[in-house]
Amino acid sequence: MAALDENSNTVLQGIARHINCLGEDNRNTRKRALENIQRDTLLRDIALESIELQLIFKEILPPVLKVFSDPVEKCRELSTNIVMSFLKIVPDPEDHLSYIIPVLVQRLGQQEIVENSEEQRLLLVELLKQILEFSGKNIAMYLDDCIAILQRTIVDPYPEVKKESCRCAGYLAKKIPEHFHMQSESLIKPLLLSIAHQHSKVRAIVIEAIGDVVQYGNGKTVEPVVSHLAQRLFDQSPAVRKVLIKVVGSWLLDLPDRYSFFHKLIPLLLTGMTDEQPEISELADSYWHDTGIKYERENEDDLKDKQDFAKEDPQHYPANVERPNLGCRILMQRNLSKILPGLMKDIGDWVLETRIKSAALLYVLLLNAEEYITQHMEIVLSGTYRACMDEEPKVVRDVFRSCELIGYFVSPEVWCKIVLNNVRASQSSGSLMVLAAVIKGSEKEKLKPYLSMICETITSSDVCQSIQPQVQLQLIACVDSIGLIMADETSSVAVQLFTVLLTALALAQDQNVKDKVNSSLEQLATVLGLSSKQHLFELYTKSVIKQFDDNYFSWTNHSMERQIFDTLLIEAGDVIGDLLEDIIPILVTSLKPEKDPEMRLKFFTLLSRLVMNAANTLDSKKKFSGFAVSVVKDMVMPNCVWRAGRTAGAIRTTAISCLWALLKSHVLSKEKMEPIVENLLTQVITLMEDDNKSTRLIACRVLTRLFELMGGTLNQDRLHNIYPELLKRLDDSSDEIRVVVAKTFLAYFDCFGEGYDPDLYKAHLEAIFKGLLVHLDDSEKKIQEAILEVLKRAGQLHPAMLKQEVESVKHKHRTGQYCDILLKDVQVQ
Repeated sequence: MAALDENSNTVLQGIARHINCLGEDNRNTRKRALENIQRDTLLRDIALESIELQLIFKEILPPVLKVFSDPVEKCRELSTNIVMSFLKIVPDPEDHLSYIIPVLVQRLGQQEIVENSEEQRLLLVELLKQILEFSGKNIAMYLDDCIAILQRTIVDPYPEVKKESCRCAGYLAKKIPEHFHMQSESLIKPLLLSIAHQHSKVRAIVIEAIGDVVQYGNGKTVEPVVSHLAQRLFDQSPAVRKVLIKVVGSWLLDLPDRYSFFHKLIPLLLTGMTDEQPEISELADSYWHDTGIKYERENEDDLKDKQDFAKEDPQHYPANVERPNLGCRILMQRNLSKILPGLMKDIGDWVLETRIKSAALLYVLLLNAEEYITQHMEIVLSGTYRACMDEEPKVVRDVFRSCELIGYFVSPEVWCKIVLNNVRASQSSGSLMVLAAVIKGSEKEKLKPYLSMICETITSSDVCQSIQPQVQLQLIACVDSIGLIMADETSSVAVQLFTVLLTALALAQDQNVKDKVNSSLEQLATVLGLSSKQHLFELYTKSVIKQFDDNYFSWTNHSMERQIFDTLLIEAGDVIGDLLEDIIPILVTSLKPEKDPEMRLKFFTLLSRLVMNAANTLDSKKKFSGFAVSVVKDMVMPNCVWRAGRTAGAIRTTAISCLWALLKSHVLSKEKMEPIVENLLTQVITLMEDDNKSTRLIACRVLTRLFELMGGTLNQDRLHNIYPELLKRLDDSSDEIRVVVAKTFLAYFDCFGEGYDPDLYKAHLEAIFKGLLVHLDDSEKKIQEAILEVLKRAGQLHPAMLKQEVESVKHKHRTGQYCDILLKDVQVQ
């Protein structure tokens, strides 16, 4: 021992001058002194014994510590390294802490940063970490000093200092928890100031430190950190989120006061189960499972009955989902009331990411709560109604999945009253989406007694007759859900489901909605065992039409029922051929002249469309001929009467167009037309003078067809009353009409039978010939050629008279070409 002392004294004598030089003004002198001290003590060729170094270190420590404040950074660095090196090898390093700790506090623990070098501050914090590692429980007497240092270094601008300080905080908490818990609150604020640092590694280490500080601190530290940790759930770095899940998971398992904070911590962990990174979600799921198991063990006495007489897993349970253990379910049931209010508020938050995370969390909460959801239906549903209308598809998807769980775990007796009342009251897409989702999650046998109530709600006019695309899509979704769940039992409400889809199709202005309806009709047909959607129309068209019996007489252009009726007749195809007795009265009533003009216009458009394809619609069953006269008499003719206004003019055009389509379809026979032909001719001739060119043109075509149909049955006096009107039309402003009238004249002359006496009606024929010969000299060649054909046909009635009339006007014509052709034709006759 004496030899050791002698050896150490020798070394001290050798470095005495270097120690004295530490106080010199020259920086280089101080630097060389430190290097020499290091060389002669720590870096000797023949290393000193630890006991020797202990004696030496005791002597040199005070002067070296003074250099910690040296203005030269290199000197401060060398002095720190010397102290750190000695502490690693001396036998009792904690004996020197009374000198070192105050210096560290002076350099690092002041209000303002004393040490301006980032690298030196890092070196000093590493020194503190070294002290914490070797001092063990003895650091307790310096706890206040350590806390003072860490309060400053955790918020240090240099990221590396922050990270090392956080590690020190965690180490300190674990070393002396029995003392640390009294000071733990002091570190929470600086840690929280650093938790949002721009470097992800810093954020991760800060969260780890918070985990240790809270774990070994007191319960008061949990409350302020939870909201900050919740923000880290949105962190872009998976590594940060993973650390967060580890911290929260360990708290749920081991935090001394965890029972008081379950409602705060559970949402954080379960949100991790919805993370997009599989590694994180699986980690969170593992922690949650372990938490449930541990809760079961800790509360074994309370849960004994539930464990001993546990029910079998429910048969009706979401597919491909593992049921949480009993502890998890009980934990959720006991904390759900504290979690839900805040969560439902966050689902409607203005920040998109918050809404996405909250919607995903809701699913996990409800999956764990199971039938306990029943007690919280009002608050859950009030939030989901709004969330279902969110613009973000992810939010809507997860809320829909959550509502499906309501169907799995809550009796229809409970949810029907709440959801259906809201559907009727709000008539919103959100309410209908919730209904569709809950139905989709329900059990067939339990849902069956409430099926008619559900269908009654969605088919009510207030709900069903919406023009909003989103509402229409959700109505379709409700129908799809019912078909999916009820399958063969759907037939009892099939007509109501068909009505919903038909209404959506009729009122849809969006092609996407129309496509969805057609797809759903096909699905409904499949569910009912039908080969195609057309069979749905065969089964239910009559029932839908019967629904209009009470209100069709009061329809206007804006009546939803009118649009539904319109769509039904178009989509039903050949089915309506058997339902004419139901359809025609509605058409007759709706086309009365006193009805809304715009509505009549729409009905004539519908009627024309059906008549033009009569073989596949109205006359598909060869029964329409029995109603065709009624169409002409009760629908067309009353609407051909002149009335002022553009709309009235459009109705006349549409009405005569409908008559033209009817005549072309060949469903009107000569015998059926005889009773009404006189009045019809009068009305058609009136339309030949209409202001609208289209009306005049179609009227001429209709008259042509009437002449062709009725032939020689028309009274000759009646025929003679018509030709003046035809001659007038040869002066029409439209050449197209004049050409058509020429064809009408051809049909007109065909009506004069073999018993016609040309001498008796000489005056009429003379007037006809003279009127036609005027237009034989028309400036338009096509008119001349058309009139030539008419005169050839007219000349057959009285050739001599026509020859005489031609010769009397031939010299007045600009060219005698057509007169010569006509005379030659008459000569042949």
